Amino acid sequence: MSTTAEANQGRMPRQIPYIIGNEACERFSFYGMRNILVPFLISSVLLAYLPDQASREGAAKDLFHSFVIGVYFFPLLGGWLSDRYFGKYNTVLWFSLIYCAGHACLALFEGNAAGFYTGLFLIALGSGGIKPLVVTFCGDQFDQSNKSKAKLVFDAFYWIINFGSFFASLLMPLVLRSWGPAWAFGIPGILMFIATFIFWLGRDKYINVPPSRGNDPDSFLNIVRSALLVKGFGFGTLVAAVGMVGAVVMLALWALKFAGVGLWPEPWGFVITACLALGAIIAGVGLGTSIQLERARGLHPDAAIEGVRSVLRILIVFALVTPFWSLFDQKASTWVIQGKAMVIPHDLWWWPSWLVKDATQMQALNPLMVMLLIPFNNLVLYPALRKMGFNVTALRRMGWGIVISALSWIVAGMLQLQMDDGEQVSLAWQTLPYLLLTFGEVLVSATALEFAYSQAPMAMKGVIMAFWYLTSTFGGLWVLLTNASVRDPAVIGWIQSQGWTENAFLMFFFAGFAFVAALAFALYARTYPMQDNYRTAA
Repeated sequence: MSTTAEANQGRMPRQIPYIIGNEACERFSFYGMRNILVPFLISSVLLAYLPDQASREGAAKDLFHSFVIGVYFFPLLGGWLSDRYFGKYNTVLWFSLIYCAGHACLALFEGNAAGFYTGLFLIALGSGGIKPLVVTFCGDQFDQSNKSKAKLVFDAFYWIINFGSFFASLLMPLVLRSWGPAWAFGIPGILMFIATFIFWLGRDKYINVPPSRGNDPDSFLNIVRSALLVKGFGFGTLVAAVGMVGAVVMLALWALKFAGVGLWPEPWGFVITACLALGAIIAGVGLGTSIQLERARGLHPDAAIEGVRSVLRILIVFALVTPFWSLFDQKASTWVIQGKAMVIPHDLWWWPSWLVKDATQMQALNPLMVMLLIPFNNLVLYPALRKMGFNVTALRRMGWGIVISALSWIVAGMLQLQMDDGEQVSLAWQTLPYLLLTFGEVLVSATALEFAYSQAPMAMKGVIMAFWYLTSTFGGLWVLLTNASVRDPAVIGWIQSQGWTENAFLMFFFAGFAFVAALAFALYARTYPMQDNYRTAA
């Protein structure tokens, strides 16, 4: 393996096919198991101890979103290990082996809850561990002489992700239906093993950038430490301390439940508590640093300090985006459960009955529409809006993306109301909320990465990527908190007294949640000072 920064001058690096092949197989494996997880939990793992259908559906959603929270939390661990100790190649390879072990557990322990949950944990650890590294490892293979080829590869990356997701979402529900869970979880495991093998095959061709081992004196964390501690304690230090003490108190109150001290809400388990504690630390340290960031001036270069200021501003944008993920990730839980109660329209002439036989397969619409909407937006929609005089900025796209995603849940809620009234609703109607949600995803997710990259200085782009993944973690937190609150008998009684079902109420609640987030996002965007931190041309 090369340890230099050399690359083929002006040519596509020959090691890129190994990375792209790895990504294609890994994404198929991930979405193949992820998109059948909720229906399998309802029909199998939870059946033994939750005979009530509604209870199984609620527990399946909680388990699914806890898994998603883990997937988007563990990038922090993978990125840290890669940067401080092992480098990207070794970290990706070792976490991929953990990933394979997780798939093996799902296939082998389909009827054993403890073994199955162990598999989910290992997949969350393995998938999350490699998530922040594969794309940046791919970028490491380019230099100034062939950087023009990098855009082609990153476009291929995005398409491969959606390509793998499309076929996995379409085929794995049929495998689960026809061949059973051992094959339905085993095939994604085989694909993950192939992904790891392909990645290993390129080991002698990769350009490996050595880990920094934490030696950068002007890193994000070092500047934060200087601002809060070096020149004595200030109000900002107190704010940061409150956040950290609050996190410790939350975890302590949760632990005291096992000693019979019920000071912490009973439905708030470890995942909710840990996420709230993490949020308290980020909020406290972030606010405290912003209050006294000037204390770090003179200890670090001005450019690095302004970079930290930019990161802190971006964190506010990211925080306002988290409600979007609470809507988006429920397409694999709440919408799947809704679809299972709909009627598959095999009598419609245009419905592909030869292929679409299960409501779970509707999730394939999301990657298919992504592949269609991205070129449509870039080639048709955005140019047309510019000609009409609309300035299509990144922040405006993200704000409208949150609004459109909220509209998708209004449509889903209206379908749920019809079902609650006893009407038979065709599964074909789910196409509309999927279209709206995917349009919102393209506006939010793809744009947010572009926005964050342009706003953060080069030295802190890795920090921004780590925080970006956490937006999905906190999106899952909002889902768990809401579901836990709704299950309170008093809340259920109030919902029923209004003539609603729990499912319909939650759909309209999350739509309203997103509308409020979009309003707050728009207000903050009006005062956000845009930066331009693209690197200068060589």
